[in-house]
Amino acid sequence: MNLSQSNLIQSLVGGVLIGLSSSLLLLLRGKIAGISGILAGVLFPVARDTEWRLLFLTGLLAAGLIVFAVEPSAFANTLVRSVPALAIAGLLVGIGVRVGGGCTSGHGVCGVSRLSLRSIIATLLFIVFGAVTVFLVNRVTGGIL
Repeated sequence: MNLSQSNLIQSLVGGVLIGLSSSLLLLLRGKIAGISGILAGVLFPVARDTEWRLLFLTGLLAAGLIVFAVEPSAFANTLVRSVPALAIAGLLVGIGVRVGGGCTSGHGVCGVSRLSLRSIIATLLFIVFGAVTVFLVNRVTGGIL
């Protein structure tokens, strides 16, 4: 199996697991697997609605740590950006999440699969603004940010 076939299989398995886990959360708990909303529910807790959120976030962190332990090269970063650029990017993503009423996991995975018009529009806007941002950073600034 060559590298591209391996990446294809890994992507397929990852996509199936994301779809399965978000479907199970919706079916069994009636909750959307939007990471920003899950995190917000931990930071600003509501009575009897925090435990599953902590478990969900712990599972995300544990899965990442396991993958890192097994295959550290999966976390290789060849794109170097300055700390200020990363801070600005994080701030803009946070603003986008608030303005868009959710994140790509909530809208893109859960909302689009439910044919939510609001989520379809939000996901299209995430993609468009992401592409424009990459273009501006790489072509207009020469990638110096």
